[in-house]
Amino acid sequence: MTLRPPYFFGYGSLVNTATHDYQDPQPARLDGWRRKWCHTALRDVAFLTVEPAPKVQIDGLIAAVPNADWQALDRREFAYDRLAADHQIQHPLPGNPEISLYAVPLEAQNQGSARHPILLSYLDVVVQGHLQVFGETGVEDFFASTRGWDAPILNDRQEPRYPRHQLLTAVERQLVDHHLNQLKAQILT
Repeated sequence: MTLRPPYFFGYGSLVNTATHDYQDPQPARLDGWRRKWCHTALRDVAFLTVEPAPKVQIDGLIAAVPNADWQALDRREFAYDRLAADHQIQHPLPGNPEISLYAVPLEAQNQGSARHPILLSYLDVVVQGHLQVFGETGVEDFFASTRGWDAPILNDRQEPRYPRHQLLTAVERQLVDHHLNQLKAQILT
């Protein structure tokens, strides 16, 4: 009998399977948490985290961590704590696999700012992943269920700073730009 590997729940860039090679990706839903843009002293830019939020659900992706080898994923998610989330995630897998998520500790979270903006190349990757997995409704839900849009967004599309940036189609770029316009987001160039 083979033991089932643990899984992670991704809610940002990890939804975009072009940014990793973890196996058995499955759509999933996290109960009692919401996304939030934040900055910590461990990174130069703002990025996504989750915070407790009763009665809120967000969509994401679970994927297997072979041999429970968390080292590579822990390095990628170095500004986060890895938390057990088994009983808070709705998923299609049989049984009750071990599932963890990554969250920035509340005491380490700061507001994004002009000095610590959201990278558009990072947001593009997140939206592309949500579009591929959940369609346009999933993208709308992502923007609606995420807090912290008052942080400025640095347009780095011409010279992406996000290390796992992806090439977007014109339609995907227009979708991101449309939602940012709807939010009246501050774009830095």
